[in-house]
Amino acid sequence: MTRDDIMQIIEEENIHFFRLQFVDIFGFMKNVAIPRSQIEKALDGQMMFDGSSIDGFVRINESDMYLKPDYNTFCILPWRNRDGIAAARIICDVHKSDGTPFVGCPRNNLKRVLAEAKEMGYTMNVGTEAEFFLFEKDEQGKATTITNDVAGYFSLDPEDTANDCRREIIEVLEQMGFEIEASHHEVAEGQHEINFKYADALTAADNTITFKWVVKSIAAEYGLHATFMPKPIFGINGSGMHTNQSLFHLDGSNAFFDENGPLKLSETAYQYIAGSLKNARGFAAVTNPLVNSYKRLVPGYEAPVYAAWSASNRSALVRIPASRGLGTRAEVRCPDPTCNPYLALAMMLNAGLDGVRNKLTPPPSVDRDIFKMTSAEMDQVGIRVMPGSLKEAIEELKASSIARETLGEHIFEKYIEAKEKEWDSYRTAVTNWEIDNYLSIY
Repeated sequence: MTRDDIMQIIEEENIHFFRLQFVDIFGFMKNVAIPRSQIEKALDGQMMFDGSSIDGFVRINESDMYLKPDYNTFCILPWRNRDGIAAARIICDVHKSDGTPFVGCPRNNLKRVLAEAKEMGYTMNVGTEAEFFLFEKDEQGKATTITNDVAGYFSLDPEDTANDCRREIIEVLEQMGFEIEASHHEVAEGQHEINFKYADALTAADNTITFKWVVKSIAAEYGLHATFMPKPIFGINGSGMHTNQSLFHLDGSNAFFDENGPLKLSETAYQYIAGSLKNARGFAAVTNPLVNSYKRLVPGYEAPVYAAWSASNRSALVRIPASRGLGTRAEVRCPDPTCNPYLALAMMLNAGLDGVRNKLTPPPSVDRDIFKMTSAEMDQVGIRVMPGSLKEAIEELKASSIARETLGEHIFEKYIEAKEKEWDSYRTAVTNWEIDNYLSIY
């Protein structure tokens, strides 16, 4: 996609409104909406905004920042077409007033880590599987935790009453260039999953952010609230974002595949698995960033609690799906869809590459149900437990040997500062559980 291509589409499709989008360090999509008269200025990267107003960006005395568009992310917004007048968006990188990339921009940061991987001879392909719930709204239009169906895994209508909403989400995504592979109702009532084709890591992060935005937008048009909150309801499955990842050589061959290797996996694949397991506790605060994330990472609900790997076992943190050849990949099962995908992919990539650089060997594959193993049995095969709270995950992030270099000094410091405030707010809050259990008897 070139500037001229975009201008031609703008004319042909009668696009009058344009959104310049970027992401803050906590994974929230931001945008600046501009009219048609400013589109050419925007495409030339001349649109300025106040960076001091964005959490985790810069101080007020260094606030002028520019949005540099990535032409390949341009697309029309199908649901924003009103009376033949269309709207479009483009994802931007944040630059400082001197024209240099801003180190606090998560997209810039991922590009830096990917460039370092390329120097080692690798590119990264990623496929994310972000689950979500659809809830009803109350009379005031506020979200509830009342599901709009009573369906279960792979159910169909009439039990799956969200079929129409999910179908329109898919239609919109396809019009925006997504290749949808499958969609279905998930295990819990009101829970859904839509799978789209893998891509290079940067595009995959862009797609993940876009996917969440589209899901929320279309659900709202059906009077529903879509949430990617990891554990909105106690006692049922939470929402994960299983992340399939693989390294490719620069010649386009899959670096994880070896026809003659054990399980047809290459030495590089085993090293990557070893690095992922070694660093899993250290990247958890990024892949699972909320207090609520650790309500999902508990035994009994299919979410991985233990840092182990397997070619078949879905209770392991890292699973190797059966596909081989170009499809050979490692599925990291702990992330949840509230993570910032740019930061999460950067952390998981560097975690795996740590194993490649240092030629690490993973522990043996665990092919039995880890939830049924004793602590002694887990210790014997080198299985470590993932953090049990955001507080524990933050401390592991601070102690990680690769976190600061992966996130960069700015994001590392700002991210930890914000997450410590989040934990302290939770720690000091008086919850309904405390009122229910203590107020009447003490």
